Amino acid sequence: KQWYQRRVAITAGEKEGLLDLAWERQQAKTFTAWCNSHLRKLGIHIDSVAQDFRSGVNLVKLLEVISGGEIARLETGKMRIHKVNNVKKALDFVASKGVNLIGIGAEEIVDGNLKMTLGMIWTIILRFAIQDISVEEMSAKEGLLLWCQKKTAPYKNVNVTNFHTSFKDGLAFCALIHRHRPDLIDYNHLRKENAVYNLQYAFEVAEKELDIPIMLDANDIASTMRPDERAIMTYVSSYYHAFASSQQASQAANRICKVLNVNQENETLMEDYEALASGLLEWIEHMIPWIDQMREQRASSISEVKARLEEFRTYRLTVKPPKTEEKRKKYRLRLCVDTTA
Repeated sequence: KQWYQRRVAITAGEKEGLLDLAWERQQAKTFTAWCNSHLRKLGIHIDSVAQDFRSGVNLVKLLEVISGGEIARLETGKMRIHKVNNVKKALDFVASKGVNLIGIGAEEIVDGNLKMTLGMIWTIILRFAIQDISVEEMSAKEGLLLWCQKKTAPYKNVNVTNFHTSFKDGLAFCALIHRHRPDLIDYNHLRKENAVYNLQYAFEVAEKELDIPIMLDANDIASTMRPDERAIMTYVSSYYHAFASSQQASQAANRICKVLNVNQENETLMEDYEALASGLLEWIEHMIPWIDQMREQRASSISEVKARLEEFRTYRLTVKPPKTEEKRKKYRLRLCVDTTA
């Protein structure tokens, strides 16, 4: 019995160790891909967060890209002290943004300590990619989870309650894409048991159509008992920001279209106004000689008086009313133009 209890304890410990290694591997892959998704804007590519941030140069450049700010001037020397100072500048910048970096020192990053480097990158991801997410008064992790739940609620076989096992079969990723871009995913043909296929399908579509780099390994996620929460959160946050940016662009485009439509309507109104005004002026210029003649020339006979009265009656009842209505319409058009301008 004692042997059995010891064996169970050892097995549990082995499982924890294996999980730690799996999570570490998943984080390293995801965090490296996440960093590259930002560093590519500067034409920079890294292969390993543990190795390629040791000089502090790429780390500073990453922070400048994602924050839009500028960090103190880098030291160009190759000695350890120069690297430590560069990393310290990066860590001081992160701390200035309200991030608690207890236990993470510049020396560990320069030495290539993987656990410390992953911890540092995670705090950066939390601060710059997740902290500002807000959905119905929920923020950061809770806000991102609520967003996933709301977007995937109508989908069969999807129940997002966490950022690990809820995403193992890949359907949650496919549902998120389909909800925003139904033209990209054939969701009805997906099967829950085809986890690797679903994951790879979502990853490839997101990379090709949404410009979201592949940050996870489909086989790794499907085969791990409990995928790493930080890795999943990081990748899902990229979906959130991609679709939020798309929605903002769509809203901006709609606003531009409305402005263009208003301008087009104004141009049409102005054209109508100018056409009416021009027509009225031509008519007035045409009528002035006739009115002057009616006023200045006296009739020489009763029949001529009757003819002029009939002519004036025709003018008053038939010719003038439509021109008076055109004049009113001209004023209404001008008022519309002045109101919408």
